[in-house]
Amino acid sequence: MSILGELLFFLVAGAVFSLLAWSTLEFFRTEEDPLEDRLEELGSQAMVATARTARFKSEHSGYGRFLYFISLMPGASDWLRGSERLLHRAGFRRKQALAVYVVLFLVFVALVLIGMARLQRGNTPFNAILAMAAALIVGLMVPKMVLQRLVKRYRRKLEEALPDTVDLLGIVLGTGLALDQAMMRVSEEMQFIYPELASEFTTVVMQVRAGQERATAFNQLVKRTGIEAIKSLAAMIIQSEKFGTSLALALKVYAEDLRKKRTRKAEEAVAKAGIKMLFPVIIFILPVLFVITLGPAFLSVIRNMQLLGGPR
Repeated sequence: MSILGELLFFLVAGAVFSLLAWSTLEFFRTEEDPLEDRLEELGSQAMVATARTARFKSEHSGYGRFLYFISLMPGASDWLRGSERLLHRAGFRRKQALAVYVVLFLVFVALVLIGMARLQRGNTPFNAILAMAAALIVGLMVPKMVLQRLVKRYRRKLEEALPDTVDLLGIVLGTGLALDQAMMRVSEEMQFIYPELASEFTTVVMQVRAGQERATAFNQLVKRTGIEAIKSLAAMIIQSEKFGTSLALALKVYAEDLRKKRTRKAEEAVAKAGIKMLFPVIIFILPVLFVITLGPAFLSVIRNMQLLGGPR
């Protein structure tokens, strides 16, 4: 029975890791297509939704049907929408991103529960139940924490790229190009240095070319990123287009302001570094220094006391 249990466990583990590898490959297989997304959005607006969870249902994609069945569970629809919002803010906007995240979430929870169940073999039922409940809580919390960490990292990359990109956009606009052409040129120049912000600019331009209003495209950019600096940039571009003011000069001033804010953040980080290093120095470095400097002297004192207290 024990051999069969071990064999079953290895089979399940192999299947789980195979599923993880397949999901990862599917996640990175296709690129984001703003034009196709815009066409699907226009098509969906012409249809009447028949149910609250119908947005997850798709007749032509297996992952759409998978999300549809998951959304039928109580409270799963709101959880899917929240997870999709976090994925968008983390930079994962492919159609199958939500399905891959749900699969990885379920697999992680299953692995944690299986591992805890193996560790609790031979334990009392009460302790085993408590341990399984703790494992379930960890399995439910860790994926969301990881996703929130990815959101913070993506936002930090966008904020770091914004001053230089806005400055370059102002220079390109000063040459006489239109806004869409300038944004595409900036995206081409910045795609190897700041690929995240270059992809966001490309998405906005493709949405405008697909027939969407520029104000709506920039508002969607603000919703996707959730960054105040991009919100101010979008408001500046929309107002400049509305009132006919010089956008190149405004972007130059705004880029300088963003650069000053980044400098202040760096100075604040440097000022906090000393305080953050204080505790590791006290806990890890000072005891070692005391042992190295006082250890030989202490051993010498003990040796001399033994010699003085020995037989004469």
